[in-house]
Formats: sequence, structure tokens, C-alpha cells
Amino acid sequence: MESTRQNKIARLIQKDLGTIFQRNSNLFDGAMISVTKVNVAKDLSFARVYVSLFAPKGKEGLMEKIRNQGREIRYQLGTLERNQLRIIPDLQFFEDDSLDYIENIDNLLKH
Repeated sequence: MESTRQNKIARLIQKDLGTIFQRNSNLFDGAMISVTKVNVAKDLSFARVYVSLFAPKGKEGLMEKIRNQGREIRYQLGTLERNQLRIIPDLQFFEDDSLDYIENIDNLLKH
């Protein structure tokens, strides 16, 4: 059960990460990256970030680029949230494959 504080921080991080990915789309080969969910730990030390990838090329390579740019993304997040948060949580990125799962179920139901 997440606290109100965790939920507020998660929403703030989700909004700001969306802005960061939108601004830096050239770093990620022009792929559209959407932050679908953020889970913040109870001690606010790290956050699990789930992203949906709409990439013209391979998704595995794009996730690797996102993970490699994690420190830079955290730094940019810190500049955006420096007045709201004392400590910026460490970011762990995961691919949200729920859209692929939904599409697979739709295809199965059509047949």
C-alpha cells in the first residue's frame, strides 16, 4: 500500500520524465517514449519507471540506451524537481509491455 506522499512523488516524477523524454527524443533515435507508471519505494530512495516504447527500430536497443542515459536523465529530473524534492530517487527503467499483451489478447479473440 503506497502512502499519499509516495503517490504524489510518483505522479510528479512521471510528469517530469515525460517532459524529459519529449525534449530529448533526438538521443533516442526519434522514438516516442511514454512513461506509463512510476513506483516509488517507501524510503523514497529509488523509483521503478515503466515506459512504453513506440520505436521504428528494435525495442531492446532502445531500452539499453535509456538505461545507459539513466544518470543524465536523473540529473535532468533533479534540475526540474530541485524545489520539490530534497533527494532525487535512483531510477530503474523497465519496459511496460501491457499494450503488446492487450494486442495479443485482441488477436486471439478475433480468431
